[in-house]
Amino acid sequence: MNDSSGHGSSAVGGGLDPAAVVRLRLVVARLHRQLAQASDRQDFTFAQLSALARIEAHGPIRLGELAARERVAAPSMTRTVTPLVASGLVTRLPDPEDGRSALVELSAEGVELLAEIRQRRSEVLARRTAELDVRERAVLLEALPVLERLVAFED
Repeated sequence: MNDSSGHGSSAVGGGLDPAAVVRLRLVVARLHRQLAQASDRQDFTFAQLSALARIEAHGPIRLGELAARERVAAPSMTRTVTPLVASGLVTRLPDPEDGRSALVELSAEGVELLAEIRQRRSEVLARRTAELDVRERAVLLEALPVLERLVAFED
């Protein structure tokens, strides 16, 4: 049974009711897929683009630390980053603190690629939000802090 707040007795842990959780999951997944398609860079996996963004934010960075930040195993991160190095988007450099280890950082081409992808995705969102009425845009702006909190939670 639901009340007008969207919380129901069937909600797990006091969260949204299951139907609302499904709607939220589907909307987020569809939006993500549409933005990924809009970037017109289908030659890169989600994991690779995520690694590029993480390297940009935290690099130069060790692969082990990058893997931890991306919540994947180190060998998986190596498989993700190796093609990025081969394509010239990421460069490896010696770790000044540990001669056995290497750091990775974005190349100029990697920085340019991320900027291009972000620009295209922002253009898509700008066009779509321009189609919303004033009230819908206000609701969306009001919801942004809540969505930001959702992605900040650690599992």
